[in-house]
Amino acid sequence: MSLIAKFSAVGGATMASRALGFFREALIAAILGAGPVADAFYAAFRFPNLFRRLFAEGAFNSAFVPLFARELEGGGRDAARRFAEQVLSVLLCILIALSAFAMIFMPYLVETVIAARFETGTDKFDITVLLTRIMFPYLTAMSLVAMLSGILNSFRRYFLAAFAPVLLNVAMIAALLAAWRLGASERSVGLWLAWSVVSSGVLQLMLLVFGVTREGFSMRPRFPAFTPAVRRLLWLAFPAAVTGGITQINLLVGQNIASVKEGAIAVINYADRLFQLPLGVITNAIGVVLLAELSRTLKANDIAEAAKLQNRSLEFGLALILPAVAGFLILPEALIGLVYERGAFTRETTLLSSQVLAGFSVGLPAFTLIAIFRPGFYAREDMQTPMWGAAANAAVNIALSLILFPRIGVAGIAIATSVAGWVNAIFLGYVLWNRKLFRPSSATVKRLALILAGTAITGGFLLGWNGAFGVAMLDGGPAERIGLVVGAVLISAALYFGFALATGAIARDEFMRLLRRNGRKAKAPAG
Repeated sequence: MSLIAKFSAVGGATMASRALGFFREALIAAILGAGPVADAFYAAFRFPNLFRRLFAEGAFNSAFVPLFARELEGGGRDAARRFAEQVLSVLLCILIALSAFAMIFMPYLVETVIAARFETGTDKFDITVLLTRIMFPYLTAMSLVAMLSGILNSFRRYFLAAFAPVLLNVAMIAALLAAWRLGASERSVGLWLAWSVVSSGVLQLMLLVFGVTREGFSMRPRFPAFTPAVRRLLWLAFPAAVTGGITQINLLVGQNIASVKEGAIAVINYADRLFQLPLGVITNAIGVVLLAELSRTLKANDIAEAAKLQNRSLEFGLALILPAVAGFLILPEALIGLVYERGAFTRETTLLSSQVLAGFSVGLPAFTLIAIFRPGFYAREDMQTPMWGAAANAAVNIALSLILFPRIGVAGIAIATSVAGWVNAIFLGYVLWNRKLFRPSSATVKRLALILAGTAITGGFLLGWNGAFGVAMLDGGPAERIGLVVGAVLISAALYFGFALATGAIARDEFMRLLRRNGRKAKAPAG
């Protein structure tokens, strides 16, 4: 299977999750709007998500995968199984202790970390504490899911792990529809959502256990022991966890700064959901596949193949993300309005959320570059360099958020996040170049120039479309708005990909092989 086909497998599963996520967010927006329960839920959900990135995705997708790949390449499945069982036992002990501590001291954590500007003793503060306590066990389930995902990815089985997050959205949508059908109060809706999050964690864990078992890789718990391999993992995992969780840390900082303004946290989350569609689909696919492929390639000492993997990833990532940037910068009001503006979600919230979306979109290329550059360090078991980039990212984000929020409001949080992302991306790229670990080939540089030209053409078309139909995309009837927004997306995509394929900005051979492969799958008989 080609690299782009692997990206497609992961990206397709992630796209399904993101599409359901849109429906979920639209339901939350219609039922809760940007009110106090919405603020409380998003503040509470951010906290276990932060630790999920720190202890699960950050640590295991960065530190565990290279070490597991080394055991797999050097000692076969038996050695890899022993290593995984040792890690599993220690991980469970850490997670149980962390969960117990967090749930006992949750009021203090909400007051100081989660939403420092929520007034203590209010209903909003109290429900935030309750929702966070309910959802915190989600961290344990998702940490185990991340470990099992790393195992499957190392076996080059990417789809099931990428599909698992779909279950989160299914569970939350079911809870929202049931609450709406029964006419539940806003507080009850928040509680139903919290319990659905926990339930989805159990479902995702069961799915990944099935996947690993089907792969013939069963594990059994051992007595926890800090073996040399486990100590090596923990040594690598700490900086990897900090680095992998930096996006959540930045959002948590922004959340605390913005919590002084009613509805600001909800607005950030609504814009972030749209922003995460291309970011999550593209960067998640690249990060998952590139780390596993680079780890195995470098363990085999195939430097030429490693360079090829990085070049193709750079081309693929920017070819898809740059036209999305053009769309978010030029049509943010139309996109936010179409997705969210109904029920409790007003025009004022649409305009505010669109400013945040535009601010986030400036950082899209930077976050894509980070996803491409970071595996080059992780696959070589260098966790320190990305951590320093993440530290610079956090420092810039905090400083700019404190400066911009009082001056331009919640959009300043998004701008600060984007600028900080560029600082991180430039740092990682410079170090890779300076150490001669990766330098784009001349063919890749040529393709990137063509990608920029195609994006400029697309942006010009969208500017003209917005000038002609901007008012109708916001104030027209439902069918007219859908037709105009979808039309803008489809026509601009046709222009961009037509130019890219005609000029060679996108590798035509790999693209056509992917289409033929998907076509064969679609025609294959069931069973």
